[in-house]
Amino acid sequence: MGTNKTYNFKAELDRIGINPFVFLPAPVLEALLQHEKKYKGKIPVKGSVNTIDYRQTLVKYSGEWRLYINTSMLKNSPKRIGELLDIHIEIDEEERKIEAHPKLLTALEENPAALEIFNQLRPSLRNEIIKYISYLKTEQSVEKNIEKAIQFLLGNERFVGREKPEIKQIKNP
Repeated sequence: MGTNKTYNFKAELDRIGINPFVFLPAPVLEALLQHEKKYKGKIPVKGSVNTIDYRQTLVKYSGEWRLYINTSMLKNSPKRIGELLDIHIEIDEEERKIEAHPKLLTALEENPAALEIFNQLRPSLRNEIIKYISYLKTEQSVEKNIEKAIQFLLGNERFVGREKPEIKQIKNP
């Protein structure tokens, strides 16, 4: 902690499909990759775009690392393709964990069979369920989707694009 270096550069806003992004200069990208000691996956970063702070993920897509620029980072970003942006970037070492919605926790506690299945899910699927419910805006949507999640865990209903829960395999010693 505290050893993070902030890199500053200018980059032209580009687009792939409908998604605005910038490429990082090779020396900046290489420094970030070496800091993280990885060359694939996602890299959590933070910084600013034209003085607006952001927390984002650097991702590799179609063989290229990109910093996607959404509208919270740059107002009207899809309409600003070709604009030269002032970018500040550094590794974000703060943990990015989303807490489960309290109503989801209550529903799991009230249904031990669903809780047991939930605890056996792959961490990525558990997180996907937690994120999905946490991002819902209305209490009605939260309650409806928590019921769907419980039924999914019990094998009775589809949820988050899946027919049934995939339980992580435990290897025998």
